[in-house]
Parts: sequence; C-alpha cells; structure tokens
Amino acid sequence: MPADPDTYILFFAFALDFFLKDPPNFFHPVVYMGKAVSFFEFRFRRLPIRKTFQGGLLAVLLISLTWGIFYGIIGLFYTLGTAWGNTASVITLYFSFSAAGLEQAACNVKTALDKGDIETGRKKVQMIVGRRTDRLDETGVSRAAVESAAENFVDGFLSPLFYAVIGGPPLAMAYKMINTLDSMIGYRNETYMEFGKPAARIDDAANYIPARISVVIIAFASALLSGLNSGVKAAGTAFSQGRRHKSPNAGYPEAAFAGALEVRLSGPAEYHGELVEKPYIGEAFALPGPGDIKRACDLLMLSSFLSIVFSLLFV
Repeated sequence: MPADPDTYILFFAFALDFFLKDPPNFFHPVVYMGKAVSFFEFRFRRLPIRKTFQGGLLAVLLISLTWGIFYGIIGLFYTLGTAWGNTASVITLYFSFSAAGLEQAACNVKTALDKGDIETGRKKVQMIVGRRTDRLDETGVSRAAVESAAENFVDGFLSPLFYAVIGGPPLAMAYKMINTLDSMIGYRNETYMEFGKPAARIDDAANYIPARISVVIIAFASALLSGLNSGVKAAGTAFSQGRRHKSPNAGYPEAAFAGALEVRLSGPAEYHGELVEKPYIGEAFALPGPGDIKRACDLLMLSSFLSIVFSLLFV
C-alpha cells in the first residue's frame, strides 16, 4: 500500500466531499469512533491507576487501533488490484474531509437569519458549535457560525489532509480519532480535567503545525477573493492576535478569518452553563452579520481547494 496518496486521490476525495457533503451517520466512521470512545471510557475508568493514565491509555489504544484498522482495510483492497486500493483510499479520505458539510451547515444558519427566523438560526448553529445558543441574538448567531467555519477549516479539512500527505489515508483517519477524542473527553471540567487531559494534549500537538500553515492558506485565499490588502490583514491579524484564544491552535485560523472578513470574533461565550470570558479577536473590526457567514463559507471552500493545490508540492 502506498504510504503517500497520489495527487488524483486527494482531488477525487475533495470532489466527493464537495458534491456529496457528509455521508449518512450510519455509514460514517467518525460516528463509530464516537461510539468506541463511549464504550471504552467506562472500562478504562475502572483501571486501578491515575485518571490521567487511564485517559492516556484509552487515547493511545483507540488512535493506534484506528490507524491499524484502516491500514489493514486499504491494504486488503490493494491486494485485489491497484484500482481497488486507490478507490478505498479515495473513500477513506472522503470520510476524513468535512469542509463542504460544514459550509452547508453554516449556510443553513444564514438562510434562517435571512428569513428573520432567529429561533431556527439558533438551532442550526447549535449543531456546529459547543456553546449555548438559545439566548444569542442575530449578531451572536452570526459570530458563532463564522467562528465555526474558521476553526473547523483546520479540524475538518487541513489537518486530515496534512496527515494524509505525511502517512496516507490511515494516518488521516487516526487524526480523526484524535479529534473525536478531544471533542468528547478533552474538556476542562470536573469530569474530564484529568481523564481527558492526554486526549486534549494529543489534539493540541496534532493541530499545531496545520493551524499555523492555515494562516498562509487563508491569507492567500483572502487575497484572491478580496484583494492583496485583505490577505495582508488576514495574516497580520492572525500573527498579532492568534494567541488570544484559549486554544493554542484555534486562534490562528479564527484570527485569519477575522482579518480577512474584517469582523470581530471570539469574546465572552457560555459553555455548559458557565460564562467563559475570552478576549475579542479582530477587536478593531465590526461585529459580524448574516452576510459575513456566506463570505466565511466562500473563504473556507477556497482555502480548502488551495490546500489541495499546495499539497502537490509534497506528493
């Protein structure tokens, strides 16, 4: 089995994501990754060792198991012939990409707001963010949608692509397990502060390089969409304000989007019933509105396409 995917495999996987969006839940590996985390969490919590070690063992096991399963499946298809193996690689990478699904979800929020239906807008944006949304006004809903598009460009597309280029589709799927673990147990609360800490740190490490690469890609995409000055603002805002985010990585793409779109993002938000005070990113700009959601979606998709193009330099 080839360690690195051929260029056309990356393009075909991107095309599937673009045209088909996310596959049904019953067919999506990430859904079963989530079920695996839930299944094993209880069992690993019963181990007679510190909670941090329990969570660390769980993370290492599931990440390794995910890589091994997909390495074995794709390898099996390659024994049937190159065409079979390449098809399995394309489908696996398609499962790891979620740019178009995110774009559609964000645009659904805009559609609701354009109709003046704030309640539906709140429900739609709740599907793509982790904060409380039932008390958000139009600006708050718009801000949440734009932030989701920015942050998930890395989690949902660039990082899987980065690891696919390094180690093929199995490594891309191993990254998806890393991301799934972080989203399920990587919380800083009483339940997961210790148990979920290893998963959160692994996710931080996995996204460190892609998050910073994203600034260059977003700035380039912004320059193509809105002119050179827009690209300069994207890069400048990212490198001057990207560290304001509590996450060591999420702030960089978010700040790049803030500069590119000239909107104010982040700030105080409610998570799991607790108000979290966060500084604004792009504080010199105006608060976003529904129209900025569409601009964010355009920036997301062009950035994703450019990521595939730039990957030609390494495959």
